[in-house]
Amino acid sequence: MSELDELAAYRLMLTIRYFEEKVEALFAQGLVHGTAHAAIGQEAVAVGACLAMRPGRDCVTSTHRGHGHALACGADANRIMAELFGKAAGYSGGRGGSQLMTDPALGYWGSNGITGGGIPVATGAALSFKMRRQRRVALCFFGDGASNQGVFHESLNMAALWKLPAVYICENNRYAMSMPVEKAMTVSGVAARAAAYGMPGETADGNDAAAVYRAVSAAIARARRGDGPALIECMTYRLSGHSRGDPRVYRTREEEAEWRRRDPIRRWRARLRRENRLSADEDRRLRGEARACVRAAVAFARRSPEPDPATLEEGVFA
Repeated sequence: MSELDELAAYRLMLTIRYFEEKVEALFAQGLVHGTAHAAIGQEAVAVGACLAMRPGRDCVTSTHRGHGHALACGADANRIMAELFGKAAGYSGGRGGSQLMTDPALGYWGSNGITGGGIPVATGAALSFKMRRQRRVALCFFGDGASNQGVFHESLNMAALWKLPAVYICENNRYAMSMPVEKAMTVSGVAARAAAYGMPGETADGNDAAAVYRAVSAAIARARRGDGPALIECMTYRLSGHSRGDPRVYRTREEEAEWRRRDPIRRWRARLRRENRLSADEDRRLRGEARACVRAAVAFARRSPEPDPATLEEGVFA
């Protein structure tokens, strides 16, 4: 397993954070169309997992909260922002918005507005890889709420039975919209469910990109050897609301304050500074680069053309 480039991971987490904060602001201004779900506080899961995969070779399926996954896979921030603005330069030509973007060339097989909708897609991809005898792995992101969907159990059972090269990554941010995880399941956690399918289950600190990277790297190596799938539960927290207009009445401000102290970016920065691997000047440079990337993305989206009405029926299936 190669070492994680910690400065690159830090810059990527910063970019995702600033991107999501800007999306929330633009959404409030009515400039982002449709809906949008930010992953503020969950950046370490996306970065740790996606940096463990082989870009363009392995694949990722995402969720309704997928901007960070796309960016961590190397997607163009300009094209993501253009899609959110409904512009023709976006990943789906301005037709899909936040929840329907994909870039197969990067191995990013798309976000999904259906709870748990990416789980069978990743399982099918893993089946295809095995049948073609390709040493490729499918990474599947989903939330704690999706682990209560029937397709979760069906897919993991099938993947274990056929020893498919899949890694199932649960981003347990403690709430399925407003439902606390402890009120939705009786087991100790999502990872405990792996035993029912005869696959390894592991719980990782989802606010530590290095911990996620180690867990996912080991699971990818196992899958690539032909030893079958694994389930990794990454414990994290959604610092923002579920989506726009969420007053978060289902949790206390004290709870949020406690998790803000565990902010993955704050922890990462503090450790690098403590170990003298990140100077104040370098920190300012990386922050500046990340902010500049987001500013450029907004500028690109604003000046991009609207979709041509003549293309209305393109890509439509009935």
